[in-house]
Amino acid sequence: TSRFDSAFNAITSRTSFEEGGSRFYDKSALYHIQGEYIFDTTRVGVFRIGGNGRLFAPDSRGTIFSDTNGVVIRNAEFGLYGGWEERYLDNKLKANITTRLDKNQNFNAILSPAASLVYRHKPEHVFRFSMSSAIRNPTLADQYLFYNVGVARLIGNLSGFDSLVTVESFRDYLSSKSSSYLSYFDVYPIRPERVRTIEFGYRGTLWNKVYVDVGYYYSWYQDFIGFNIGVTFDDASSVGLPASNIQVYRIAANARDVVTTQGVALGVNYYFHKKYSLNTNYSWN
Repeated sequence: TSRFDSAFNAITSRTSFEEGGSRFYDKSALYHIQGEYIFDTTRVGVFRIGGNGRLFAPDSRGTIFSDTNGVVIRNAEFGLYGGWEERYLDNKLKANITTRLDKNQNFNAILSPAASLVYRHKPEHVFRFSMSSAIRNPTLADQYLFYNVGVARLIGNLSGFDSLVTVESFRDYLSSKSSSYLSYFDVYPIRPERVRTIEFGYRGTLWNKVYVDVGYYYSWYQDFIGFNIGVTFDDASSVGLPASNIQVYRIAANARDVVTTQGVALGVNYYFHKKYSLNTNYSWN
């Protein structure tokens, strides 16, 4: 109907925070620079150094991030890395060692080392082994998100939150009107996610017709980034009044336990004719 169309257009043309509508405003920018230099004329291998820098400049007028009332968000981070590579045993064995340092203005600097060995047994058989580590800085949403979806507020987490109530215990409280059912918890400030991985692999040609590539990996995550859901409210059960000022939050948070993941990937190509091949692959994660 025309009334519906009028209301729909009015809501979708107004921004969610300033004007009470549902429209997002996003004029954000990202500035990125990177560089690398390779020293390949040394007697002890090839050296590589490099780095990158980023400046995030979000501008959402409060419709996505907490940039309201004149608040301007700027977030900068940089990374530096160096690596060494050398070949041994008549170029059959290649060794590689690298390390990287990452720093975001809101978090401590973190070092991420890695190493790998690749052994080529004849041209058609290659074995590989690596140990690596990496980090993932919390995104702008993990740090600065502030978005009201009605049933909850989705928020970033740079400062942490105290004394939130679990959703399950709050439901028990509503049905019983007894505060003894309430279970409280705290959310620590968001931290960078870290992972360590080991990987084994082989690729090669068998009987001049079958190409095989198989690998296995196992990873350990610390401070895996996800979210917690909690409730705040005013408890008036002692005087027989219902709960008031109820607010549900979904807060960016780190897992307190170590999260592990592993997987196997296998690919096989069978060249049974000059122009035809049969290919298959399988993965388990």
